Amino acid sequence: MGIPKGRRRLVVAATALLTLVAVAGIGYRVLAPAEVVTPAQGAPPPAGTPAIGVVGRLPVAPLVVAGRLRVYAAERQLYADQPADGRNRVTPFWSYRRWPASLDGVLAAGTTVLSHWSDGKLVALDALTGRVAWRADGPTPDDTPPARRTGAATVWDPRGISVAPAPAGRTVLVVSGAGSLRGYDIADGRALWRVDGDRDCRTDLGTTAAGQVFSVDSCGGPTAVEFRDVSTGTVATRWRPPDAPDRFTVTPVGCLTPRSQCRGLRTDDGSGGRGWQVGPGAPMAAPALAAADSTLVGELAVGDDGGVLKGREARSGKERWQRGDLGPVTVLATEAGRLYVLTERRELITLDPVTGAQRSRFPMTPGRDGIGWKPGRAYAAGGYVAVERLRERADPADDDQAYFLMAEPVVLAAT
Repeated sequence: MGIPKGRRRLVVAATALLTLVAVAGIGYRVLAPAEVVTPAQGAPPPAGTPAIGVVGRLPVAPLVVAGRLRVYAAERQLYADQPADGRNRVTPFWSYRRWPASLDGVLAAGTTVLSHWSDGKLVALDALTGRVAWRADGPTPDDTPPARRTGAATVWDPRGISVAPAPAGRTVLVVSGAGSLRGYDIADGRALWRVDGDRDCRTDLGTTAAGQVFSVDSCGGPTAVEFRDVSTGTVATRWRPPDAPDRFTVTPVGCLTPRSQCRGLRTDDGSGGRGWQVGPGAPMAAPALAAADSTLVGELAVGDDGGVLKGREARSGKERWQRGDLGPVTVLATEAGRLYVLTERRELITLDPVTGAQRSRFPMTPGRDGIGWKPGRAYAAGGYVAVERLRERADPADDDQAYFLMAEPVVLAAT
C-alpha cells in the first residue's frame, strides 16, 4: 500500500526544505566572514648570527622580524616560519587568515606585524606568537595593482601604510585610503586623529624620520607639500619649492621602508628633478639628490656616476668617497650602517655608507642557478637582504611564468 498522493507531496516538500536549509548552512559556514588564528605552539629560536653568504631561495618574499623568524603574505593570509636563516620555507610557525577580505599591505615595527585589509580593517599581530594584539577600523585601501605571486609588493612596498616615531618613545601607525588619512597608537590600536578630504587632489606619501606625515595637496590651488604632526594630524608646515610651477610631483627618498621614516624627497616639474632633505621644519635644498637614481643614506647621497659609485654630502655635493673598482652597480637597498649594491656579475656587496669601505662580498647565486637574471624588488632588515630574480627580458606586462626566473625566484642572503 503506497503513500497517499497528498502526503507524498508534503514529504517531498519537507525534504526539499531540509535540503535547502542544509545547503544554506554549508554556504554560510563557507562564505560567511571569518577569522582563523593559528598561534605558535612554542617559542621562536633566539636571534643568531648566520654565516655570511646566500641563505637560500624562496617562492615568496619574506619580512625578517627580530632576526628570529620570517613573515609572508598570501592573498587572504599572513603566516610565519622559522628560523630566519632557514634554507627553505617550511611548515608555518603561526598563521592568521581572514575571509572574504584580501590582504592589501603589511609592515613590521619591532615585533609587531601590522596588516591592512581590503575591507579597511587593521590587524596587529605579535610576530613571536602569531596572536592578535589588536584590531581597528581603518579606511578602505585605494585601488592598487594586484600583487604578483611573490607577494613582494604587499610586504616590501606596501601602499597607504607607514609608521613614524612620536614623543615619549611612542610609534604611530599612519594609514590612508578612500580620501581618509588616519593615525593610530601602535601599542593598542587607539585612533589618534583623522583627516578626510578629496582623494582626487591629495596624495599621501608616508612619514618622515622627524615624526611628520607628508602629503601632496593640489586641492583648490597650486601643488604644495603638507607636513602634519604625527601625534595630532595637524598641519605644521605647508611648503612649495622656491620658483616652482603650479604643478609638480614628489617622490620620497631615503626611507626606512618605501614610505616610512623618510629623510628626503625629490620634486620634479617636468624640466628636471630637485633634491631636498626633510627635518622638523621646511625641507632644505640637497642638490646631490636631484638625480633620479640617487639614494639618501644618512647625510650622504649615493649614486652611480659613469660606472663609479660615489657618496656625496646631500646638501653641499662635496664628495666623501668613490668606488671605481666595482663597475656598474645597482643599489638594492639600504639600512642603518649598510648600503647594498649588486654588480653586473650578480655579486652582492655590502658597503659602509659613510666611508664606502667594503663590509662583505659574495655571489648572490644559490647553487648552480647562474647569473642570467636581473633584480626586481629588494628588501633589507637586520643584515638580511632579499631580492626577486627576474628573467633578463622580463616585462611588467608578462605573466608570472614569463616574468620570474623560476618557481623560487626570491634569494635571501645574510651580510
